[in-house]
Parts: sequence; structure tokens; C-alpha cells
Amino acid sequence: VALFLTGLLYPKLHIEDNRDAKSAVFDSYQNQGFFPANLSYTNAMSRMLHQYVRQFSQKLVHRRPLEVGAESESPEAHLNTLDLVALGVGRTLGAGVYILVGAVAKVRAGPATVICFLMAGLSCVLSGLCYAEFGARVPGSSSAYLYSYITMGQLCAFITGWNLILSLVIGTACIARAWSYTFDSLTGNHISQGLEGTFSLHMPYFLATYADFVALGLVLLLTGVLVLGARESTLVNKVFTGINILVLSFIILSGFIKGDLHNWELTEQDYKLNASGSTDIYSLERLDPLGSGGFMPFGFEGILHGAATCFYAFLGFDSIAMRGEEALNPQHSIPFSIMISLFICFLAYFGVSAALTLMVPYYQIQPKSPLPQAFLHVGWGPARYVVAVGTLCALTSSLLGTMFTMPWLIYAMAKDGLLFQGLLLTLSLPHLVYAITPGVMALLFEFMDLVDLVSVGTLLAYSLVIFSVLVLRYQPYQILSKKEKTEDKIEMKSEIEGSPLGSGPEAGTSNILKSLWFPPSTIPTRKSGQIVYGCSSLFSSSLTLAVLLLTILSLLLAQWSSQVFSGDPGLTTVAVLLLLLITGVTVIIWRQPQDPTYLYFKVPALPVLPLVSIFVNIYLMMQTTSGTWALFGIWAAIGSVIYFGYGIRHSLEENNEQQPPASTSQTLDKNILGAGSS
Repeated sequence: VALFLTGLLYPKLHIEDNRDAKSAVFDSYQNQGFFPANLSYTNAMSRMLHQYVRQFSQKLVHRRPLEVGAESESPEAHLNTLDLVALGVGRTLGAGVYILVGAVAKVRAGPATVICFLMAGLSCVLSGLCYAEFGARVPGSSSAYLYSYITMGQLCAFITGWNLILSLVIGTACIARAWSYTFDSLTGNHISQGLEGTFSLHMPYFLATYADFVALGLVLLLTGVLVLGARESTLVNKVFTGINILVLSFIILSGFIKGDLHNWELTEQDYKLNASGSTDIYSLERLDPLGSGGFMPFGFEGILHGAATCFYAFLGFDSIAMRGEEALNPQHSIPFSIMISLFICFLAYFGVSAALTLMVPYYQIQPKSPLPQAFLHVGWGPARYVVAVGTLCALTSSLLGTMFTMPWLIYAMAKDGLLFQGLLLTLSLPHLVYAITPGVMALLFEFMDLVDLVSVGTLLAYSLVIFSVLVLRYQPYQILSKKEKTEDKIEMKSEIEGSPLGSGPEAGTSNILKSLWFPPSTIPTRKSGQIVYGCSSLFSSSLTLAVLLLTILSLLLAQWSSQVFSGDPGLTTVAVLLLLLITGVTVIIWRQPQDPTYLYFKVPALPVLPLVSIFVNIYLMMQTTSGTWALFGIWAAIGSVIYFGYGIRHSLEENNEQQPPASTSQTLDKNILGAGSS
């Protein structure tokens, strides 16, 4: 970066390769007052380079001002609490409740799948609480993207928005492919057999076995529905969500009626009886990987892996926060809708997983169509058609909810200048752009090949939102205009230069230690805010240090958990030291004053609950494969090209600040250049 900026610096100063020309130009600028009279050429070049590096860094961390209660130009507010709850439930209750339940029960956790969903639900509630606070504080259509822009700056905001785009695009492709599988099962697999014979791709390790034109057509059809308008789409979503809840209620009640509690207490003898009389090839040939029986056939490790997988089933509640600008009373309805949606979804997942494992021994579950096959197992064959219809309605509702949020995120990022301005011409264009990408992915890729990538992008976005909540809660509350922001920067610089911290090392150390444990004010100040989240260096931020330590601990537990819990001296000692350091940093953050601004909802038990949520999210991300991270790296590289090639130069916030008063700009240059010579 320094070499690149140096290359930009020299042409601007019109300095040639010979020393005389350089000196002449330098003397000319010095005579015009750009450099102090006692400043040498070498020091001037060093400080100019430092200034350009500093300006470039400021662009990356430039924050969007927090504006509460601002009037939104568009769209018109019309969504009530029921609409938002239906949107969240419809977006969340999809492939997870009808497909994922069977896969987790058979090969990950057995009957303990109910515990997996409980753990995944609790971890998701922690993220939901943070979304709820931001929904009360900053109701905006761009959700985590906007939150990150306000608290952590432009670069983090782009990373968050870009990852959400990844999650929504691939999530749409996954759901469309699952919808196609379900519809194909109703036709006796005739569609897949015909497509496989006609449009076989012949690349099993990279692409799907056949091109799924049903999934592509579904994405294009629902895109047309969304282009018709939000009101029509909201009505369709509520109808499908209602049908979904009725079908799930039928499944849960049927499961408890026809279920057998013995299926939660299976023994090895049951395996042998099943092997001798079953025609299930999977059960006959692979009994050993199916656990050891009982309620937890795969042990606690299986529950942890199952919980990591089940987290995917709860993705979607953030679509409520993304529609904040359309809510009639966003400060109240958004947090309330998020909590109600998560509670309804947890009850559905818990009930369905319990009903399924009670009706069928977990080792006999069919992962691709678990619920219809379960009703066949208990002798209720006709009920499988009811379940199949409910599955299609649930997947359609979930697909609508996913596609509902994507155009608004693209629109918000393009409006801020981080994506191409051509996307602002009409909301129909983001819809069409969004339809092409997931449609092609649903056409060419298998369902399971895309799932892990969804989890990585979403978990990272959730973690950034949680981080943002902590940052915003411990910062002094202020809403600045453009002029006030410029004056605030000058005032902050003066305060830093005149701070007692600069009077001497002993006084600085004493003041810092005193501020850590005994803050001088009961409300957040710049000093207390910098203790929690300071931008000057990595370790000046207690919160950044805490997240770094949590990441190291997550990596340690993910890679060497058995050695840590078995008492390995080295690894156990490292884990204990990390816990002690995390505890100490958490106490320091806890001692700092919080923003007293009244909100309808605030996350309780700060900073413990958000830090625990960050740890859980990071740990779940550690469970993904290296191949998933490689694909994620490719997506990140594409985003980097877009941001550094276009977004950083066309950012709306950057363009608004490129024309400061001449006197202010010159004064700042002089102060920066002359700070070291005075």
C-alpha cells in the first residue's frame, strides 16, 4: 500500500527523477505555505506519505452518521407486526423443517436432534436479540449492512453486505433445488429421470447430475411475482405461511399420537433385528456409523455437530430487520416480530424432530423425504400427500422471503455508491439481476454442495452485527451533520493533542488504568468509547482484543477439543489462559458507561451475551471444510475487486466529504505536516 501511494504521490507533486527538480518543486510549495519553513525535504515526503496512508485508512473506516427517525424516501410504510412475523416465519421454516431434520437425525444426533435444535435456537436467539436492538435503534431496509456502516465503517459494511448477498443468492438456489426435489417425488421421479437422460452434465464432482430447469423456472416465476409489487407478495407469503403452520401442526400431533417412546431407547439388539428383517441397504451395510443406541447414539460430539448443521435451519429472521423502512412502527414491531418468529420456529423444529424420531427409528429415516416416508412407516400412507403439499408451500414461502430481501439490499448498497449506480434506475433491475444468478446456480449445482457456503457468509454477517451492537452501546450518542462532523474531527484532534495522556508516560499509564476500572463519567465519552472500540491500533480496542481471543479459543476447541477436555497439559493450559484473558477484557468492557438512550428493546447482560454469541458463531464457522473456505475466498476476491475498483471511489459518504472548505483543508494539512516539528 505504501509503495502504491508513493507512486500516486510523486505525480501529484510533479517531481522529476533529478534532485534539483525535486528541490525546486519543494521550495515552491514551501513558499506557498504548504510546508513549514523549518521542514526538510525528506521529512516533508515522509509526512506527505503518512498523510496519504492515513487518508486511505480513513476511507476504509469511514462511518455513516446515525440518523434516527429520518423520513424514508421509499418505499411506503405498510407492513404491520403480523406481516413481519409472517415474513420471518415463512423465510425460516423451509428446507430445514422438512429435509434437514431427517438428515441430522439419521447421521448426526438420532433422537437427540431435539437438543440440537434447542442449542441452535438458543445461539440464534442471541443474534436475534442484537438484530432486535438495532431494529429498535436504526430501522433500515439494509439491515446488517447499515448497522456495520454506522459502527465499524465502510469496508466492514461492504464485507457484511457482500456476504449477505452471497447467503441470499445461494440460499435461493438451495431452496429452489429442494422444491424441485419435492415436486419430483410427487410425480414418481419422472421429471428427474427425463432431465437426467436429456440434459446430463457429466461432471459429478463439480456440477449436478442433470440441469434442473424446474428450479430455474421457479426462480424466474417468483421473480415476476415480486416485480408486481410488495403488497401482492406479502399476501401470497401470508397464505403460504398459514398453510405451512397448519401442516406442521398436523405432523406434530400425528407424531405424538402414532409415536413410540421406545424409539428413543433403542439398543444394539434393535439394530440386529432391523438388519435381519429390513430391506434398507443403508441400514444393512452401515450399522456401525449409525451410533450406539439410546437417546444420544452419537454422543455429545454428535450433538455439537448436529447443532452446527441445525443453525442453517434458523437462517431467515434477519429478513424482518431488512424490511424496517416498510414497517408502520419499526422501533416497536421489529424487535417484537423477531422474537415471536424465532419462538414459533423453535417450537416447530422441536416438535417435528421429536415427532419424526418417535414415529421412526432414527436409523430407518429416509433423509431426502423423511416426513412422507415416516407416515408410510406408521401406516398413514395418504397423509404423505398432505405433507408433500405442506412442504411445497413452506419452500415457496421461504423462497419468497429470501427473494423479498435481496433487491432491497442491492438497492441500498448501490444508493450508497458501493455497488454500481445503474442498479438504482428501478427496483425491477435488482430483481432481474438477482433472478439470473441463483437461477443458474439452482440449474447446475446440487443442494448439499451449496449449504455450507450459506452458513459461512451468514454467520460472519451475524457476528459483525453483534460486534456493532457492542460498539454502538458504549459510544457517546450523537447525530452529526456534515458540518458538525468536520468540526468534530478538528475538535477531537485538539482534544487528543491536549490530552493528559501526552504529558508523560507515567501520567498516561495512571490515567489509562484508572479509566479502565473507574470511569469518570456515568455516560459514554470519547475516552470510554475508545477503550471499548478504538481505531488507532488493534490492541487499543478491548472489544477487538476480546474477539481475537475468542477466535483463538474457538480454533483451539474446534481442532483439539478431545485433547483439551482430556487434560492435555499444554492445550488445557492455553485454553485456561485464554479464558482468563477473555474474562479480564470482558470485565473492562463491563466497567465502561453505556449509552442511556431510551429504546423499546435492548440486549440484556452486556457484554456477556453478545460475546458468547460471537464465540458460538465463530465456533460454528470453524466446523466447515477447507473447500468451503476456498469458495468463500473466491467470492471475497470478487467483492474486493468491486470495492477497491469502484465502491471506494464512488461512495456517497466519500463524495459528500470531498469538498470541504478550503481553509479547513489547508489547516488540516498544515497541522498534520507540522505536528512533528513543533
